[in-house]
Amino acid sequence: MTLEESAHHRFPTARIVVFAREPVLGQVKTRLEPVLGEAACLALYRSMLGRILTTVRQASLAPLALWVSSNVSHEFFLSYCNKTDIHLQKGQDLGQRMARAARECLAVEGVDSLLIIGSDCPAMDAKYLAAAFEALQAGNEIVIGPARDGGYVLIGLKSLHEQVFMDIDWGTERVLEQTLARVNAAKLPCHLLESLWDVDTPEDLKNLEKLDPPLPVKVVLAVER
Repeated sequence: MTLEESAHHRFPTARIVVFAREPVLGQVKTRLEPVLGEAACLALYRSMLGRILTTVRQASLAPLALWVSSNVSHEFFLSYCNKTDIHLQKGQDLGQRMARAARECLAVEGVDSLLIIGSDCPAMDAKYLAAAFEALQAGNEIVIGPARDGGYVLIGLKSLHEQVFMDIDWGTERVLEQTLARVNAAKLPCHLLESLWDVDTPEDLKNLEKLDPPLPVKVVLAVER
C-alpha cells in the first residue's frame, strides 16, 4: 500500500484487518454441513468473505490487510487483495492470532488504529465500520461490535492491549462477557456498537433472508433446499 493509495481513504492512518480461512471444501462453515453439505458451505463462505472484502474496498475508509489461515497465494484472496497485503495468521488460538496481527499492523510507521473483523457477519456495512472508527477517534481505546450469540463481530484498537485477547473461551457465548471483563479490569475507555447477527449455526441461516442486497442466488437456494 503506497502513501498515495492510502490518501484516498477517510482514515488513511488506520487499517481494517480481515481474518479469513482458506476456502477449502470441508474446512469452512463445518457446523452448517449437516443441513447444507460441504459444497454449499464452501459456496456460502466464499460469498460472505467476498461480500465483506468488497464492502471494505468500496467503503474507502482505511487500507485493507487480509490475514489468512493458510495459502497466502490462493486465487480467491488474490482476486480481492494485493499479495503484499495478505499475511499468514500465527498463534495457538484465535486470541493469539488476533493479538499478533494487531501488533504487526500497529508497528507499521504511521498506523495508529485498526479494526479486526471476520467473514461471518454479512450484515456489516460501511456505516458500521465508519462508526467504529469514529468511536476510536472520540477517545476510546477499544471499540467492540457485539454479536447476538454472545461473541463479537468487530474489535477496534488504538494501541495493543493483549489482555483483551487472553484467556477467552473462543467459540462460546462467553466471548463478549469475558472480553469486557478484561477491558474493565484494565480501565480502558470502550465503546459498544449495536449488536449484529452472524452466521455460525443452522439457526442463523434464516437471517440471510434479511440481507439487502442479498447474497448470490445460488447460495441462497443452497441454504433453502
